[in-house]
Amino acid sequence: MIRAGVVGAGAMGRHHARVYSDLDGVELVAVADPEEHRRAQVGKWVGARAYDHYQRLFEKEKLDVVSVVVPTSMHHEVVVCAFEHGVHVLVEKPIAATVGDAMDLIRRREQNGLTLAVGHIERHNPAIVELSRRLREGELGRVFQVHSRRMSPFPAHVRDVGVTLDLATHEIDIIRSLVGAPLLRLYAETSRNVHETQEDSLVCTLRFKNGVIGSLNANWVTPGKTRECRVIGERGMAVVDYLSQDLFFYENSDAPSRWDMMALFKGVEEGNVVKLRLAKVEPLRAELADFVQSARTGTPPKVTGTDGLFAVAIAQILLESARAERALNFKDEVVRRGWPEVLRTGLD
Repeated sequence: MIRAGVVGAGAMGRHHARVYSDLDGVELVAVADPEEHRRAQVGKWVGARAYDHYQRLFEKEKLDVVSVVVPTSMHHEVVVCAFEHGVHVLVEKPIAATVGDAMDLIRRREQNGLTLAVGHIERHNPAIVELSRRLREGELGRVFQVHSRRMSPFPAHVRDVGVTLDLATHEIDIIRSLVGAPLLRLYAETSRNVHETQEDSLVCTLRFKNGVIGSLNANWVTPGKTRECRVIGERGMAVVDYLSQDLFFYENSDAPSRWDMMALFKGVEEGNVVKLRLAKVEPLRAELADFVQSARTGTPPKVTGTDGLFAVAIAQILLESARAERALNFKDEVVRRGWPEVLRTGLD
């Protein structure tokens, strides 16, 4: 039986507690949160002990795994404490507030031989899982563009970071995983409209080594949620609706029917539209099951610390691009900052 804990009993943390309490082979033993009503409510709801501070949770309980669901500015300190107590960690995205903190967590994970998973939950969305499989098998042919939109009303509880680190890192990770090629350059524009101190609107363009162009629109100024990813290629366009977990394929009827004839591609003609039948799965349940399995077996989780590191690095350089008001070369920025070799070798 895997003994689990949750640090942070807010809106997302209570869902982690709910899922752990329902996973086979897992016992949720404790939660921690500084606000008494939140920790008491969640602890009573799932039948777990409640602590007012994460340090007391780790001192009093013998845990195997823990979810760290606290503000981004606290990610580093809580994960470090968990590692010092020999606990495997899933930390909500982004992995940390800075590349330096992310690098330190990866180093500590390696030193302690523990699992570090990052909560880029959309990697576990069944529509993204299926799209990734079909792209790997070449069903769209050569990919031209990837467009992502992630827009929401302003979340009053997020104060420590802006929309780029908090919301856009979802799509940064998805675009990078779908394209599967090194990032060459990027350009961003940001604005602050309703947030007191941070940017709440981001529009950016990403250019990859294999020729794919990515675009991303993330903001907290839209009266309603939009979660969408579009991938355009030789054979048509795939569209993912994250919220409904639907995957659509818009056929290019002008594309050659045989894979070895893709060189004959000459244009685009509207064809059939197909809604692919997918089994609906709660992404958080899939994410935590993957994390627990990784902790049990020592196999890497689906989203590793290095994946989280890339998302934070790209986000930081996007913010720098917006400040500099110009496009930036990703490799040059990595080298200039003295960031780790993994970010550089991912560009070669």
